[in-house]
Amino acid sequence: MNEDRSHMEIIRELLEGQLLGVLGTHREGEPYTSLVGFAATPDLKQLIFATGRSTRKYTNMAEDARASILVDNRTNRPADFTEAAAATAVGVVEEINQSERSDFDRVFLTKHPHLDSFVKSPSCVPRRLRVSVYMVVAHFQHVIELHNDP
Repeated sequence: MNEDRSHMEIIRELLEGQLLGVLGTHREGEPYTSLVGFAATPDLKQLIFATGRSTRKYTNMAEDARASILVDNRTNRPADFTEAAAATAVGVVEEINQSERSDFDRVFLTKHPHLDSFVKSPSCVPRRLRVSVYMVVAHFQHVIELHNDP
């Protein structure tokens, strides 16, 4: 990642402090969003989450792996217009293979222990969003992009 400490700190605080994000996928030109529990890898280059095989988001990602996850800290107060921050992670989603499953379980279930039975069910598919860029919005309209280094 490009080193802009204040924006990286905002991203880290959002990703560590929030349990849910909004996953954006699409199918046949139609957008689709859904709430997902997520966790970030320590280097912030991947956001991991789990979904059921029979979900619309799973089907959408199987057809086109491009996706985004929005994470924000709004509190539903008027002050959010000037105080809230949001980060959108954009990248490609892929299934986590069996050899990486224990790492996924450790990171994801540390943040979401209440999802243990869901994550370990046969219908659950662990996924990762390989982040290519973060778009951070803070102070109402201040937007900055942070790209992963090649």
